[in-house]
Amino acid sequence: MGEVPPTHPRYKSLMARKMLTDAAAAGLLADSALIAHGRGEAFDYLLGEMTCRSAREAIRETAAHLLAAKQPVISLNGNSVALAASELLACAAVLGCAIEINIYYRTPERMAALLSTMEQRKNEAAEHFPELKSQIIAVPILGANPDTKIPNLDGPRANCHSDGIFAADVILVPLEDGDRCEALVAMGKTVCVIDLNPLSRTAKMATVTIVDELTRCAPLLLDDLQKGMIAPNDNWNNEYNLHEVTKQMLRILE
Repeated sequence: MGEVPPTHPRYKSLMARKMLTDAAAAGLLADSALIAHGRGEAFDYLLGEMTCRSAREAIRETAAHLLAAKQPVISLNGNSVALAASELLACAAVLGCAIEINIYYRTPERMAALLSTMEQRKNEAAEHFPELKSQIIAVPILGANPDTKIPNLDGPRANCHSDGIFAADVILVPLEDGDRCEALVAMGKTVCVIDLNPLSRTAKMATVTIVDELTRCAPLLLDDLQKGMIAPNDNWNNEYNLHEVTKQMLRILE
């Protein structure tokens, strides 16, 4: 991709594509990762490439659950590492929680690349968020040696850390993964997801669904976490949240 001027109307989107193609070349992504991103972009067009009111409310609700958690965990895949590692490391730093790499197309080479990249991104994140430097450096990065499994879930994503995803009461999942989301909810966990597709199984199964683009909503989530003092809404209705986002998408077509 040639140099794109910041004045380009789709600059952020094109930069996200470049980050993903660079990550793919570095061995961080599965072959289907770019397809998944493109599907998300299609839904983002219907949102007008902006954070709608319902998404903003879901971000606050997610922050509230994470802040109230006894043992929160942030679960990442290749796309989320490529797009928002620094912001999500900062979120983990504020929460004092671990990040666990959990992927479906798991190979030793890909896991090694992702874990190494996360350690490298700690330095970048510490420079970008100097007020959180020591906490960022201290964030545990799990995923190398999973020692247990999520019950009633087949496939590689069932493998997890007993002191990470398995023990967490609240999990932030910025990726589409419907069967794992359903299994985690069945374990009694609060699952907050970021998924641009409000029709996906992930979006429908989650406790709280943020229908927004990851690089756009991650800084907002970090801001809410840093402000703190947000209590979970006992009357949160995720089905209504998804209904409102879908209405917003349909308005764009009118």
